[in-house]
This record gives sequence, structure tokens and C-alpha cells, in this order.
Amino acid sequence: MARYTGLFVVAVPFDRLRQLLYDVFESCGCEVIYDTGEYLMAREIPGRISYPKLVKAEVIIHRPSDENQDIRMKVEMKNEELPLQYDNHCRQMFDYIWQAITQNRQWQVVESTAG
Repeated sequence: MARYTGLFVVAVPFDRLRQLLYDVFESCGCEVIYDTGEYLMAREIPGRISYPKLVKAEVIIHRPSDENQDIRMKVEMKNEELPLQYDNHCRQMFDYIWQAITQNRQWQVVESTAG
């Protein structure tokens, strides 16, 4: 199973964050399939690639205690594909979504770390 993780700290009002995440995933060919407010799951839209390569993304949002604080997010992307090559489909989608998050002009990325 391929799995990639990114940690982000973004400066954006909490009430706008979820819609911005929806927009990021939609622009990357994914749809949000589960949302609890502080947890969001999106998946790649089926049809372009085989089922085992379909990527799922999970976002855990750490709600700040103060409205003026930055928001921490953990983004984990995974699929059923064995990561036998560095440049596998899950890695490509991780890089694509990473770029979409870090270059989004609707928020300011204060910190980002890939793991």
C-alpha cells in the first residue's frame, strides 16, 4: 500500500477552510466523500485509472483554540498500489495535491512538511 503524509499550517479563517479544501480536491480530480468538520475524506474520481490505483486522501484538521491562530492540517494520501517505483500514481497525486495546497492564493501556507 502506497502512503504519503503532509503536514500543513495555514492562515485562513476556520469557517472558510472546508470550502477551500473542497475546491482544492475538486481541482485535482477528486471528490469529497466524507466530512465531519474536522475530518475530511476525498477520493480520486473513478474511471481514469484502475481501481487499486485510486487514491484516497484523509485530512485531519486541528481546530485552533483561538480564532486568530493558524490551522494545522495533516493530509494522508494512500491507495492499494504497491510502491515498487518512486514515481508511482499515489506519489504523483500526492505531489499534485501538495502543489495545489501550497500554491492556493486563498490562504497563506505558514509551514509545510512532507513525510
